[in-house]
Amino acid sequence: MKNLFREVLWPLVAVLAAFVVGGIIILILGDNPLTAYGWLLSSSFGSVKDIGWTLHYATPLIFTGLAVAVAFRCGLLNIGAEGQLYVAAFATAWVGMKFGGVATKVVGEGTAIADLPAIVLIPLCVLTAVVVGGIWGAIPGILRAKFGSHEVINTIMLNFIGIALVSYFTQYYYKIPGDPILQTANIGDAAQIPQLNQFLTFIPKDVPLNLSFILAILMCVLIYVFLWKTKWGYELRAVGQNASAAEYGGINPKKQIILAMTLSGALAGMVAIGEVMGTRHNYYDGFSAEWGFLGIAVALLGRNHPLGVFIAAIFFGVLLRGEIFVDAFTAKVSKDLGWVLQAIIILFVACFQKFTKR
Repeated sequence: MKNLFREVLWPLVAVLAAFVVGGIIILILGDNPLTAYGWLLSSSFGSVKDIGWTLHYATPLIFTGLAVAVAFRCGLLNIGAEGQLYVAAFATAWVGMKFGGVATKVVGEGTAIADLPAIVLIPLCVLTAVVVGGIWGAIPGILRAKFGSHEVINTIMLNFIGIALVSYFTQYYYKIPGDPILQTANIGDAAQIPQLNQFLTFIPKDVPLNLSFILAILMCVLIYVFLWKTKWGYELRAVGQNASAAEYGGINPKKQIILAMTLSGALAGMVAIGEVMGTRHNYYDGFSAEWGFLGIAVALLGRNHPLGVFIAAIFFGVLLRGEIFVDAFTAKVSKDLGWVLQAIIILFVACFQKFTKR
């Protein structure tokens, strides 16, 4: 019962407390909290279309929340999910263009390598997103395991390096000439994954929710099985609890650190599946709404548990969806309300976690 209270009720109390504090702030601004929160919730759950958009906003946060949670379970803080998802997105777009029969005329003459069918190209693009994200996550893991270099500093720096590199290649090698937007050409049709409204006809056609949402749910299940039902997951969590005791018990902490950061990067890279293959169909510079950093808040609120991450991601999807309507239909409250609530929730979760440890 005590564990249930700590794992479930504390996050719920943090959310309710954040809404109370947010309501006080709205009152100070001179607006009605009930009106603002009414728009926040009705625009997220008011119709099938609203729910579809909320789930669409939540999908990348499920991946990044899982990425951060896996690293947390090993006693690591992955602040590099943003860079990992950017690098993976560009690599996925490159494979989708080059092996999807797209000839890109950029600096010089760009030619496609092959024109693969969808049954081959879609798994290849998915594998690219996972592998490239995993490699970018493994770099700080190796530096931490081999040289003791702190993963927080390394992941922050790799964010800048990764985003700058893919922006450079997009600008000078893969941007369509004359296009004022910093983006690549579209991937081939065979590299695109379908939207859910093609199978579920009750979802409106203008809702971009795609198969990556189903994949995100599947990853929640697989990460749970990995962490709590396998030997490798047990060893990873043991290192996170006490690295010295784990090593004494025959577990190699360095190996687990590299594994955790690689898996974390791979999960963050899976954001590219939905964004590049399902929604935008290209790499667009600045496509992320800071999902890599929001994943930290999602993991904290979800108590680093896959089910908690899923629920927390839905909640943050509500904030991202609803803040648009709050900004449009209230007199004095802007869309920054969503950011305020996110910050307050993180503060309360951190305080409650410190209290429960005491």
